[in-house]
Amino acid sequence: MALFSEAADVSVRPAVPGDEVAVTAIQIESWRSAHGDVLGAAVIDALDVPRMQEQWAGAVSSPPGPGFAVLVALAADRIVGFAAVSPGQLVALEVQPSHQRSGHGSRLLSAAVDRLRQDGSEEVVAWILDGDSAREQFLGGAGLGPDHRTRTLATGVRDVVEHRWSASI
Repeated sequence: MALFSEAADVSVRPAVPGDEVAVTAIQIESWRSAHGDVLGAAVIDALDVPRMQEQWAGAVSSPPGPGFAVLVALAADRIVGFAAVSPGQLVALEVQPSHQRSGHGSRLLSAAVDRLRQDGSEEVVAWILDGDSAREQFLGGAGLGPDHRTRTLATGVRDVVEHRWSASI
């Protein structure tokens, strides 16, 4: 077994057209695993997969403006996670459950914060679903903390509460 290889085994890169299929699959699998109890199976089962893929394709190829980006985490040549940012905000960060705790989330968060700084942000904001203690622990370990703001989202089946976490960057 070689100690080093010619190419990195793990990396983060900007998403490119075609990545939307993997991003959508990871989002659904991650939501089912992490948020199944809060959202409920009916909400996840009702997701419009082709529409989600279309929205991710648009976010990748035609971002709505400066400061918007989608990044993907790779294990070899396979997409195993993604992050999306908008000005000052971490919109999404999901890692395929079978690849969690392998550093992909940390690499994605670091790349997302670098992108936010590059675009002039001085703060990062993330919203965490009520009861998602794993995400609270992860983002708390990275220096984000609750700022005691909440919002309620109507899913069509049930309302869910999210808590705002933030940090200066």
